[in-house]
Amino acid sequence: MSTQGAGRGPRRARQAAFAVLGGLVAIVLGGCGEEDFTNEPPRAAAQINVAAKVDQRQVVVQPNHFGAGLVNFTITNFSDKPVRFTLSGPKEAISEEIPAGASTSSPDSSVPTAGTLKVELPEGSYQASAGDAASAKPETVSVGPARQGSQSKLLLP
Repeated sequence: MSTQGAGRGPRRARQAAFAVLGGLVAIVLGGCGEEDFTNEPPRAAAQINVAAKVDQRQVVVQPNHFGAGLVNFTITNFSDKPVRFTLSGPKEAISEEIPAGASTSSPDSSVPTAGTLKVELPEGSYQASAGDAASAKPETVSVGPARQGSQSKLLLP
């Protein structure tokens, strides 16, 4: 009779017992910690992009109703004069001058020029206009309560 495999049974049983014990310890320690973990300060709401169009007759903002927070306006100027996109309300904001985009020789061949304005807007009602010298009719923009934070949003830039 051979004694080559003798004693392996108890050794394997001990190894299995230690593996199970190690797994239980890992589970117990993994469950430790504070129940109400808060990540302070919470992340701010992600910025939104809003389009604005200026022509000789009016200023159009889309969307014209959104929640408070960081807003990135992209303004296209279809008019034949340079404009400064202006927000008047609880917070004032003015863009850099946006060159004229419409051709003065032919109204059909208008090529808009664009500008941007990035601003943190609080709640309130605003008038979006093309500046003091422009004849375009302003548009009312409503900014509601603060947008929800982006704390648990994945894949945000």
